[in-house]
Amino acid sequence: MVNQLTWKIGGQQGEGIESAGQILAKALTNQGYFLYGIRSFSSRIKGGATNNRLRISTTPVGAISDFTDLMLAFDQEAIDLNVGDMDVNGWMIADTAFEPKMPEGNKTRLVALPISEIAKTNGTILMRNMVCVGISCALLGLDPKMIFPMIQDQYGKKGEKIVTANQHALMDGYNAMKEAGGAEIEKFHIESADGKSRMLLNGNDAFGFGAIAGGCRFYSGYPITPSTEVMQFMIENLPTIGGDAVQTEDELSACIMAIGANYAGVRSMTATCGPGVALMSEALGLAVMAEIPMVVVDVQRGGPSTGLASKHEQSDLYISCFGSHGDAVKIVMAPTSIEDLFYDAAEAFNLAEEFQVPVMVLSDQQMGLGEQTVEPFDLAKVEIRRGKIKKQADLPEMANPDYYKRYLHTEDGISPRVFPGMKNGIHGTTGLEHDEYGKPFENPAARNKMMDKRLHKLDNVVNVFKNPLLINAPHAEADLLILGMGGARGVVEEAAERFNKDGVKANTGIIRLINPMPVELLKAEMAKAKRVVVVEHNQQGQFASLMRMNNLETEAKKIESVLQYDGGVMKTSTVYNGIKGGK
Repeated sequence: MVNQLTWKIGGQQGEGIESAGQILAKALTNQGYFLYGIRSFSSRIKGGATNNRLRISTTPVGAISDFTDLMLAFDQEAIDLNVGDMDVNGWMIADTAFEPKMPEGNKTRLVALPISEIAKTNGTILMRNMVCVGISCALLGLDPKMIFPMIQDQYGKKGEKIVTANQHALMDGYNAMKEAGGAEIEKFHIESADGKSRMLLNGNDAFGFGAIAGGCRFYSGYPITPSTEVMQFMIENLPTIGGDAVQTEDELSACIMAIGANYAGVRSMTATCGPGVALMSEALGLAVMAEIPMVVVDVQRGGPSTGLASKHEQSDLYISCFGSHGDAVKIVMAPTSIEDLFYDAAEAFNLAEEFQVPVMVLSDQQMGLGEQTVEPFDLAKVEIRRGKIKKQADLPEMANPDYYKRYLHTEDGISPRVFPGMKNGIHGTTGLEHDEYGKPFENPAARNKMMDKRLHKLDNVVNVFKNPLLINAPHAEADLLILGMGGARGVVEEAAERFNKDGVKANTGIIRLINPMPVELLKAEMAKAKRVVVVEHNQQGQFASLMRMNNLETEAKKIESVLQYDGGVMKTSTVYNGIKGGK
């Protein structure tokens, strides 16, 4: 028996690959197992190679594993594309219908089973996915009947006949694997879990939950992979609590609508990815100039342009920090897990209103579409802080019609907000430079003062932001400091564990606040280490470049990088070997 392993299923989009993974994942979660799942698919509506990968463990996991132990293949392409990830002692389970062959020299065991034939016997070839779930139960040593409730949930609306047929397909797959594998399959049996039911969520849904918990009541957006599920979640759920969600004609329109709603006092947001952020640049500049809070979550994908629409990357740091022309300052934050995405969604609205700026939340395809086991969220941890908002009673009567100083110069640079329609609160709002009343104004001295106000009001963000740098530093003097962000957290932490086992003193730091960067915290950790390595999914080493721009190069004689930009999700071995090779 084992305490963890990796399971994968692959074939063509539209063949039930995703639903097989979802059904198995739900059942395992109900049994108390910890999961980390990744979906890989082509940028097509139907067809194209796809796979669903689950790391199953009796203890928490935050990354994919280096190798796959069990793989179920619907076609030869699935074998050819995924065999390189197979453990030498792993099994490839393939459908006899396509006469499967392993590449010459590969030592992974091939087990051919009549998956299509079993499915057709029970009604239709579409039941291959359920046959594979049954096969998986046999391999993992699980009671297949625990899947029955999932089958009922999935197919109950189609009638009892369909439910029963899928149950039979499941059991037939289970029995076929038991017979073919014999006693040898026991080596894949996974130890019993703690039985505690938890949640299995993808990052997009987690962010939607967090946004609603944080008071978001309006969403405007345009569908774009891999952020579309955020929009779907908000469309389904916001109306149930008195909010509203709108699909706009494009991302620029979505951004402007969210700005308008925030201007009116409603916590509002949009979600997109890199191409959408590019289209929003003009509107983001308006939000900066008019000091209107808003939240944008960027579920990063491969670029530039349309790039790799359904693949992973972390290459939007530059555009998030510097997108829009002029000195357009924004808060940029990077949650590091699916749990983070929930709590940080609410916190993003707090920061946006407290500092009256756009807040960019950098998710990525790995977290957005990936699934992870999380403990039930604690709503008591969710704060709502609205910053400097004037109530009607706080506004003094004006003897004559006059303007309110919406952009009043204050010690901290943050001016008290009022909303449209408030008596004695009339003011101008414009994308032009303006005076304290919001009226267009081009006086050079006043321009300097307003520019400085908008920049320096962010000086206190690092002090307000919760855990801008997640530090795991067991060594006062380290050989190595590994830094990462977002979905790279898991592989960074696991790589550090390997180095520590090797006798290399390794600390880690996971950046959660990209802009403004927690410079002093980073300096302190970098000073403890002989080497500093930054792990990120982009070609240019954008995070490392931002560190240098913040005068951090001198703290480490040289900032090294481990980069991956092929669209895939990084493995622990990539980080470990990349650092060892960089000595």
